[in-house]
Amino acid sequence: MSDACPRLIVTSGEPAGIGPEQVVKLAQKARPYEWVALGDAQLFSQTARRMNLPLELSDYDPAQPPRPHRAGTLVCLHEPLKTDVTPGTLAVENGAYVLSMLTRATDGCLNDEFDAMVTGPIHKGIINQGGQPFTGHTEFLAERAGVAQVVMMLATPGLRVPLVTTHLPLREVADAITPKRLENVLTILEQSLRVDFGLTAPNIYVMGLNPHAGEDGHLGREEIDVIHPVLNRLRQQAGMQLTGPLPADTIFHPHNLKKADAFLAMYHDQGLPVLKYVGFGNAVNVTLGLPFVRTSVDHGTALDLAGSGQADINSFEYALQVAGEMSQNRAAQSA
Repeated sequence: MSDACPRLIVTSGEPAGIGPEQVVKLAQKARPYEWVALGDAQLFSQTARRMNLPLELSDYDPAQPPRPHRAGTLVCLHEPLKTDVTPGTLAVENGAYVLSMLTRATDGCLNDEFDAMVTGPIHKGIINQGGQPFTGHTEFLAERAGVAQVVMMLATPGLRVPLVTTHLPLREVADAITPKRLENVLTILEQSLRVDFGLTAPNIYVMGLNPHAGEDGHLGREEIDVIHPVLNRLRQQAGMQLTGPLPADTIFHPHNLKKADAFLAMYHDQGLPVLKYVGFGNAVNVTLGLPFVRTSVDHGTALDLAGSGQADINSFEYALQVAGEMSQNRAAQSA
């Protein structure tokens, strides 16, 4: 690891999707950190030729110190495909290729070979069809790292929205919001805002679960029985700056946007529609609570665009930028 020049590992995602094209496009611009593309070297070369873009490939050498990325070059950590790729057409065999990339990248971050991981878009269905149960990047990384609790946060410039619960049926959400879970999420979030984002006294606004934040118990008691007690305890015992619980339909008022460093949503579709409306195509998914920095694009594999060269890279660029900034903040804290 290097304080002066972070070394990021970038997984190129589903090979039949837009990930390889995005990697080639990202390589065209100089950046103040090194990023290593993890994937099949021949696939990157073929993709660059098809897109008529210059690409000078070099093999990744962990013994060499990290250097800022030069435009038109690509440092590649070769992971061979399991079978040939046709853009836009999924192949079950390559589900194992995607998992191999994730395993290599995670292990490299855990042993401090890399400062951060940036993940390209994957197709969960094809991995499961190959016989490997897989619910998503976040769960895979947490299990591999041996971490019991992580927090999913989406961010776009000027707005951060972490979640208490993630991919749950709505019917199960209320039962999942326990005092222990909420306290763990807030603790991880506050610590990450300090260490990874350099905020000395983060201000977290918290949504209620029910309409009008329960309206004094008339529309649900989760605010009274769970959320209020946890917030009060963390204010008193840990000195956290917590506002709420507030109604989700008015929490994103411009006045609050000026004050809050993050808006904690109770479930997936409570806070993310607002964030994606504001920052669609320019947002990043951040996993908090891991022993390493991990960011990801906020979109899928876009199989219908694969091979066209039309894939947008704004979200991927922002994921790289945030990962680099978080790495430097974390290194500064360690120093």
